[in-house]
Amino acid sequence: MKERTFRQVITDAMSEEMRRDHSVYLMGEEVAEYNGAYKASKGMLEEFGSKRVIDTPISELGFSGIGIGSAMNGCRPIIEFMTFNFSLVAMDQIINNAAKIRYMSGGQWDIPIVFRGPTGSAGQLGATHSQSFESWYASCPGLKVVIPCNPYDAKGLLKSSIRDNNPVIFMESEQMYGDKMMIPEKEYTIPIGTADIKKKGTDVSLVSFGKIMKIAMKIAKKLDKENISIEVIDIRTIRPLDYNSILNSVKKTNRLVILEESWPFSSIGSEISYFIQKKAFDYLDAPINKITLLDTPAPYAPNLIEIWYPKEKKIIKSIKETLYI
Repeated sequence: MKERTFRQVITDAMSEEMRRDHSVYLMGEEVAEYNGAYKASKGMLEEFGSKRVIDTPISELGFSGIGIGSAMNGCRPIIEFMTFNFSLVAMDQIINNAAKIRYMSGGQWDIPIVFRGPTGSAGQLGATHSQSFESWYASCPGLKVVIPCNPYDAKGLLKSSIRDNNPVIFMESEQMYGDKMMIPEKEYTIPIGTADIKKKGTDVSLVSFGKIMKIAMKIAKKLDKENISIEVIDIRTIRPLDYNSILNSVKKTNRLVILEESWPFSSIGSEISYFIQKKAFDYLDAPINKITLLDTPAPYAPNLIEIWYPKEKKIIKSIKETLYI
């Protein structure tokens, strides 16, 4: 075991896969000479050279298209967006080409490509740099969407994403890059589509994903002291979603709270809520509670961010409301 940061395991996962498979390469803005905008590709240019670690112009649509074309011709590109806010410029390539070419070609072409980079709010970055688009991408058939919450999961899931023959949207967070964890030195992968029960409990199921999982775990441990037992489920993969893990938990606890760093309308929580009311309605002892960002663009002022972003006090209140406390 070795202590590694989130950014280091991203580097490790990409480098290990590039050593294992020479068809894997990294392309994006500042990934080479600058070692990545968040230093998540540090040292890779020196090891793999400029033909496999490629700096691009500020043209997300262009280099995403190049990546998709190379994936059709035997490569396994990793396309880094400096932030997923900038991926909107490349949506035509991702949605109309990456997600659909395998289907439209009758399976003649695989599209083994990973689009990765930071997502969500990271403090005072303003309305156009603080957005979560996982529900947008997850609504499109043909894409897989992965959002890890810690370094261990990030490494295992990224390696699986690179090996997958389908396009994968792999979302991180600027605010997780410094997180540290003991990581096995022996190679491992984590299968896409499998949730993880981060903490077992009996009173209420708390479903979440991404960096806000850290708040979920903190609250679960805090409420243990009040004899409130929370089962925390990290779904990890947005699509394919591990419905059964959520269903089995709700059948045990009879209550469900969904916590996510996204807007309330058409969120991942909306999909989970629909599924649970359809498959486990008779098990529910209380309405499903969904905690999200406020339904506005991200504010810039710190006092407004405090109101906009789900905070510990609000989450605890929602959990207790679900428990009728």
